[in-house]
Amino acid sequence: MPDPTPPTTPAAVAAPAESTARPGLPDAAAVPAPSSGGRRPVAAVFRALAALTGVTGIVLDTIDSHDLGRLFSYFTIQSNIVLVLVFAWSAHRAWTGRPALSPRITGAALLYICITGLVFHFVLSNDSSGFSMTSHRTPIESVASQLLHTATPLAAVLDRLLFTDPGAFLFRYAWQWLIYPILYLPFALIRGALLAPGTDGRYPYPFLDVDLHGYAGIATNAVVFALAFYALALALVLLDRIRPRLRGPGSRMPSTGSGPLDA
Repeated sequence: MPDPTPPTTPAAVAAPAESTARPGLPDAAAVPAPSSGGRRPVAAVFRALAALTGVTGIVLDTIDSHDLGRLFSYFTIQSNIVLVLVFAWSAHRAWTGRPALSPRITGAALLYICITGLVFHFVLSNDSSGFSMTSHRTPIESVASQLLHTATPLAAVLDRLLFTDPGAFLFRYAWQWLIYPILYLPFALIRGALLAPGTDGRYPYPFLDVDLHGYAGIATNAVVFALAFYALALALVLLDRIRPRLRGPGSRMPSTGSGPLDA
């Protein structure tokens, strides 16, 4: 009796698999997986060192402070904490070859630390500004001040110039970045209102001192500083759009794609 099952040949077995292949295209197994852009070790090391600079400044200020509540109420400390977190996060992503952080995040950190540096050098350290905070500093305070007001702002600017592509900032980011500086005003005023009059450091900065200027004067100061910060944010966006590429080898930043961290 003949066997009803037709003979199986190698050609017959191979036929279904071959029928799924498209003529002229390589086999799927031979197609390499898309690259995430590669590691950026130079950028990673630079950002790690910048984050360490900020941490060092904060630790030194903490060691030399007798009032941690007052210390951490300063915009300087808060903006440096933001910068340290963003730098550390960016360093990790650069070292592991993952896509870069959204320019909305990195731009916010850049703006806040630029505000810190510019206000310190042109307002708080300027006797002619009317809002100076020049006073005797211990050696530890002096070192911390230079790290937090000068070194970290410069590091943030250099990072933007050397390790990122130009043109990533959008103009709508400028007002979005101002949310935190604007919210800092009620934070400082509410904190001051909760402290007893005459408390040392009741208000963190002279231009926010209600005892000196009254609430009407504080409102005027707030408007002036808010407009100045918005102009600075717009300037950062504009400069980012017109700046040239100044990146060295090993610092190439991959596209951020369309993930949740992107703008």
